[in-house]
Amino acid sequence: MASNDRIILDQVLEQQRQAVAPGLDGAKYFEIFTAEQILKDFDLSYDEIESGVVAGGGDGGIDGLYVFINGELLQEDTDTSDIRKNVQIDVFLIQAKTGAGFSESAMDRFATATDDLFDLSKALAGLKTVYNEELLEAADRFRQAYQTLASRFPRLTINYIYATKGDQLHPNVERKAAKLEAVVKKHFSSAEFRCSFYGAPKLLDLARRAPTTAYELKLAENPISATGAVAFVCLVSLKSLYAFITDSAGQIIRHIFEANVRDYQGKAQVNEQIQDTLQHPSTEDFWWLNNGVTILASRATQSGKSLTVENPEIVNGLQTSTEIHAYFKSSNTNKETRNVLVRVIVPNAAESRDRIIKATNSQTAIPPASLRATDRIHRDIEQYLRPFGLYYDRRKNFYKNEGKPIGRIVSIPQMAQAVMAIVLQRPDTARARPSSLIKKDDEYQRLFSPTYPIEVYRASAQILKQVESFLAAHADKLSSADRNNLRFYVAMAACQDSLKKAEPTSADIAALAAAPLDAGVLEASYQFVRAQYQSLGATDQAAKGPTLLAAIRTAMAAKYPMIQKPQP
Repeated sequence: MASNDRIILDQVLEQQRQAVAPGLDGAKYFEIFTAEQILKDFDLSYDEIESGVVAGGGDGGIDGLYVFINGELLQEDTDTSDIRKNVQIDVFLIQAKTGAGFSESAMDRFATATDDLFDLSKALAGLKTVYNEELLEAADRFRQAYQTLASRFPRLTINYIYATKGDQLHPNVERKAAKLEAVVKKHFSSAEFRCSFYGAPKLLDLARRAPTTAYELKLAENPISATGAVAFVCLVSLKSLYAFITDSAGQIIRHIFEANVRDYQGKAQVNEQIQDTLQHPSTEDFWWLNNGVTILASRATQSGKSLTVENPEIVNGLQTSTEIHAYFKSSNTNKETRNVLVRVIVPNAAESRDRIIKATNSQTAIPPASLRATDRIHRDIEQYLRPFGLYYDRRKNFYKNEGKPIGRIVSIPQMAQAVMAIVLQRPDTARARPSSLIKKDDEYQRLFSPTYPIEVYRASAQILKQVESFLAAHADKLSSADRNNLRFYVAMAACQDSLKKAEPTSADIAALAAAPLDAGVLEASYQFVRAQYQSLGATDQAAKGPTLLAAIRTAMAAKYPMIQKPQP
């Protein structure tokens, strides 16, 4: 007889599946749900969660593989060259099965796959007949990052998560963890090994645990409070700030830094100077030598020498905070008494919030594109798309946390990829650089240009999402790797076929926002693109390189020759 926990878990899963992902079957959604709960403290978007799913034929018993470097998800275009010291690599291998129990064979598959994938002397190319492409690519990303960072002696933690709907763990299954640890230690002798079993009770506990929204900030002195507004200027001990930004495991709480316009800058000279100041105290207090930290909040209340801060967002001070975290993790700080300057502000409007973010980050040289989420165009896109049931996630995970459907949320990186592929007709670039398209100012200005009709963004998002749904449901049963490689090319080709133009203008594309693409056009565009893709080997390299795009452009130019205007 099923336990109450299992019955309740089934109800929770089905209710959430219907709300956020009705197009997914129960087993697929369980994989997403499990990864979301296990990695909750990393505050991943749905796109990021799905990027780590490697389940399918040839998955070696691994349904999800995620790698984090200093708390940030490792993606295929992540640049690790700037990471210099105090490097922490966390690897999560997740197996999520909807069965009611845990099996020894599943643990054996974990061990076998580990022995293959984590043996750096074994070429992954020789395992293509054993494991699927998605798993091999994820393993390769980890290998490359680890070897790149090896000279910085990273701390490595490898986490195995085995999740089912069961509630009983047989000792024989649990004992298999020792065998798995031996395999890990054979390849990474200094790695920290963790193996956890999650049944229905543990998964329910995770699902019930909401992310912490209220944090206590202990003050060194009573704060100065602004007149007529909720704002405080405070001196906070370095120990108190470290406690404020750190979870129970000693890791930085990443989601409170999401509004910071810059990621951690690694080897930047200013960070070296901050760390030097921390490591070598002088007669000056730390706050005399540092600009401090700015925190935005939805509410802040004072009680003596303490502030309760709800929904904090550190919008300026990521570099300082990260260096303070590294200092406390690596040094003896028992006698530390210095302070840091902290401003806590409760904005009265979204526009005020954005102005504060931009102003507090304009005191040092920052590329304009780094302020992108606060630009008016993103607020305009968000407001324009919402009545059409599309949720533009310019504030990461805002709509995920509101429970909006996965298929209706559009992140800034997603929109950038859609516009790059459809409007700028560069599906190769959209595929090759999924998370870094808008790092360069010139590309950012081309993607989010005020000269485009606002309907371009609706059309681009709708076309890409329609193509993704079409490919996922296609009778060809494409692998997730092939769907990822084809979607941008099919979106571009289907747009051109719908408009019967090889080089449509932004106004042409904007006109497609009014209705979905014709199913026949989608099928024809897909078959054409797929044939070209297969002729080049049907690989990631084909999708990221110039040859596939050149072949499609040549064919489209011949199919839809430009009409020459008569000479005057």
